Amino acid sequence: MKFLVLLWLCLAAPCATLRYWVEPCAKPESGCHTGDPELAQWAMEAWQGASAGHLAIEKTTDREKAHIRVFWSGGREGLYGEARPILVDGVRGAEVYVLPPPETPNDKDALLRDAIVYLTCLHETGHALGLAHTAAFADIMYSFQYGGDIPEYFGRYRRLLTSRKDIRKHSGMSADDRRRLVELYR
Repeated sequence: MKFLVLLWLCLAAPCATLRYWVEPCAKPESGCHTGDPELAQWAMEAWQGASAGHLAIEKTTDREKAHIRVFWSGGREGLYGEARPILVDGVRGAEVYVLPPPETPNDKDALLRDAIVYLTCLHETGHALGLAHTAAFADIMYSFQYGGDIPEYFGRYRRLLTSRKDIRKHSGMSADDRRRLVELYR
């Protein structure tokens, strides 16, 4: 049924199709947890859902054919992720590097860690889709270079969650994030 709705939306309006690939959690030094690739997938699904049918995003097992490639990398203090532009078959994309937060003995809130990883995936894949940084603290594309209360940035999202599954219910995007995405892909 989901496929038929997506097909109908693509036939009803111009629909860009992008492929993504997520690196498996194979390197312990990357800080990746077993469930992190699923968080990256949920981020991609959130962007597709926010596109008002103008964007189809498909998972692929072939890294070289993926427009968006998500890698896990050991984190550095104060840095959460990075996106580096690439072209695949003449289409803009990016290699996205997510730096999961290092764990400390005081970390007892697994949902906070998941929220940080998910929001980082969402932000960096937003760059891969062509979205730029904003100065609006409510936006997922907000840049920490503008300052602001970074613990609160993640904390406000964390407070929406009572379980890991809630991440799929709360996209983490603002109305302006959605509007900018639709403007790019209509």
